[in-house]
Amino acid sequence: MSKEFVDVLVIGAGPSGCVSSSYLKKNNVSVKVVEKTKFPRLVVGESLIPRVMDHFDEAGLFPALDKMGFEKKLGARFLRGDEVCIFDFSNKFGEGWNWTWQVPRADFDNTLAQEVINKGVDLEFETEVIDIKFDGTDSITTVKTKDGETKEIHAKFVIDSSGYGRVLPRLLDLEKPSKLAPHSAIFSHVNDINREPGEEGTLISFDIIETEVWLWVIPFSNGNTSLGIVGPTEYIEKLSENGDTAEALRKAISLSDYYVKRFGDVEFLFEPRHLKDYSCSVKKLFGDGFALTGNASEFLDPVFSSGMAFATESGMLAAKLALRQLNGEKIDWQTEYTDYILYGVDVFTTYVKEWYTGNLQELFFHQPENPDVKKKICAVLAGYVWNKDNPFVRKHDTVIKNLANLIKLEKEQTQE
Repeated sequence: MSKEFVDVLVIGAGPSGCVSSSYLKKNNVSVKVVEKTKFPRLVVGESLIPRVMDHFDEAGLFPALDKMGFEKKLGARFLRGDEVCIFDFSNKFGEGWNWTWQVPRADFDNTLAQEVINKGVDLEFETEVIDIKFDGTDSITTVKTKDGETKEIHAKFVIDSSGYGRVLPRLLDLEKPSKLAPHSAIFSHVNDINREPGEEGTLISFDIIETEVWLWVIPFSNGNTSLGIVGPTEYIEKLSENGDTAEALRKAISLSDYYVKRFGDVEFLFEPRHLKDYSCSVKKLFGDGFALTGNASEFLDPVFSSGMAFATESGMLAAKLALRQLNGEKIDWQTEYTDYILYGVDVFTTYVKEWYTGNLQELFFHQPENPDVKKKICAVLAGYVWNKDNPFVRKHDTVIKNLANLIKLEKEQTQE
């Protein structure tokens, strides 16, 4: 069996793995990336939020992405019947990027991977991790190549950015159930032949069908649009009695008064995919010689597009801490990694939970709007969930519920 020796092994070539490996390579670390699939490949998570731009910029990946001409995302629109709420990222609390992208992930991820390769990173596709053994912080990872051969990769540190593959959580028995209620999604792409010109045709929108059920509409610059329905697993499964995903998504579109005309008769570009009970968690985010990043650690919910933000945030931070550890510094991974990442996870978890209780929707659609409140919520939706100067970050566990209750009380008093 052949052997390779590197400083850091990165599992997975998605955004998290590319940010990690690009940063490490830039800092003269010997790094290898193994990716189970062949790129380009279809994956969900097509709506980004501004916080990710900080990471792509710092990793040196922004120029290659910017050249692709992906659809710019300047904010997001939420619809509920005749009610409309639009968030503009340029009008948010605090500093940070004012825009990001809406992307077909197959093209986006392939661009990232090819740029990482261009920077000199050894990235090996169609290579599956089948075993790993640790001796302190040193590890021996056994992989199987596309030719069926096995080999060993010896590393001083491992960053697991395997996404939904969740390689180390499976191999090391680190998986645990999510605290969020079970939700599922069905999605596909369409050739958006009825797209209206101007902002209406390009604006990402979330159309609320019921309090816990919503349709996503994510237009791309290539003329296609991603459509998806999200809701409690039981609701999603009842959309089609025989599990026909196309029938289910077609029915979901018919429930949208706003979008049924635009998408009601448009053909799907691929058989709609069903993502069942997608939320997940782990028992710990690190161990001797490894760190879990992105969806390999936590995945919450697609409603606020937080997935890639956590992927790149954790990927960049894991790379920085691994570099310091390789340079002989003793790292407090609990404080500097787990506590930090989970603070942001906790903030977004609150917003996801309060979305599905309806409390956050009360704030979104309340009239007249409170500009100050909206700016602070907008900063959270932009991914700046570690900025404790923002009271909607610092007091996330109480502020939404309290404000929603005040709004409900005002409505009751008005009706009396």
